[in-house]
Amino acid sequence: MLWISSIAAMMTMGLRVTGTAVWLYEETGSGAALAGLGLVELGMRIPANLYGGALADEVDRKKLMAATQAASFIFIAAMTLLEGLGSLQIWHIYVITAVLSSTSVLGGPARSSLTARVVPRSHLMHAVATNTATMQIGTMITPLIFWLTSLTPDLTLTFTLTTGMAAISVILPLLIKIDGHAEGSTGGGSRLRNIVDGLKYVKSHPILPGLYLLDFGVTIVSFYRQLFPIFADQLFRGGRGTTSALIWANSAGGLTGSFVVMFTRGYKAKGMLVLWATLIYGFLLIAFGASTVLWTGMLVIVALGATDAVGMTSRQTIVQLTTPDNMRGRASAAHSLAAMSANGLGQAEVGFMSDLIGADQTMFLGGAISVIVVFLIWWLVKGVRQYRYEEVPSGGAFDYDDPPELEYDDYGQLDLRRLK
Repeated sequence: MLWISSIAAMMTMGLRVTGTAVWLYEETGSGAALAGLGLVELGMRIPANLYGGALADEVDRKKLMAATQAASFIFIAAMTLLEGLGSLQIWHIYVITAVLSSTSVLGGPARSSLTARVVPRSHLMHAVATNTATMQIGTMITPLIFWLTSLTPDLTLTFTLTTGMAAISVILPLLIKIDGHAEGSTGGGSRLRNIVDGLKYVKSHPILPGLYLLDFGVTIVSFYRQLFPIFADQLFRGGRGTTSALIWANSAGGLTGSFVVMFTRGYKAKGMLVLWATLIYGFLLIAFGASTVLWTGMLVIVALGATDAVGMTSRQTIVQLTTPDNMRGRASAAHSLAAMSANGLGQAEVGFMSDLIGADQTMFLGGAISVIVVFLIWWLVKGVRQYRYEEVPSGGAFDYDDPPELEYDDYGQLDLRRLK
């Protein structure tokens, strides 16, 4: 139920984001208009994300997911009605985006935290990778659905289908049978205090700050996923079909990267895996900026999506592995805060810079800065490059020197230092 509801929620957001971006760009022809949309999303997501993390560690996560998706259903249905009546305005897009940017991230930490409750730790890497892979399949289907539904003169059909997906994502979380409350959660205390405690926990963590700074520093100069209408126009002189093709290629790459992660289960240096993936991502950005033929651009986007998925899945897994359950909501919220803040600022930066110096030069600059950021994190945050994780095989036996009692350390990871 969690798996299917995640796909439904992702497709709801994907269709909504693509539809509103295309509608706005066709209405205005301005990259700055899309950049402004990114700033609106950023302004709403920051407080909502922090609050959502605290909520996820206090309330029933299943009900929180359902409630936040109900908001998507209501507002997308309203947008559908306005488009059908020919009354949809630019300010409607901004208002609806603002509201749904807030509500969607409120449920995000709950969804991430619940994953570690429904699978054992030994399968968590595969669980996150499988979830990412199936979501990428959804994002591959989403642009095809968008293209087919956008063949009509307006986007009413697209928005109608999006409303239906939102309805599914409301119902399914309520069918999950496990307890939705966090283990060890007291559910008491000031919510503001709980938010502050979560931020303090993340700050004192030896790994998470470096991972979050890496994601933020790279994404803020390279965010491209919601700006495909710009690249379709400036790099390949295309329209809706080209936009859909680029989105599909990015999703295909994400799916590929998710399967790659499944084969890295035995790779102990999880932190270095993130660094390697992000370094390759930076060089690929430069290659994308140099692309002028659609099929070569799609190949580069496939590779970008793959490296992005490897980095993202590995980061999410490290968060789950190194954080106790009663802190997972807030740790996941901090991760989302870094990613979503970077997405909003990155959308604004790439949108404005594309208008100013062109989409190709913007990607060249973003790729160069991304490579520098990777080396800085590798050099300055030793916790990332030194992090190792080793699983205990199910039913396995170990020999010990002076057998210790197996315990989890402060970051929720089994201490294996004394094992042979």
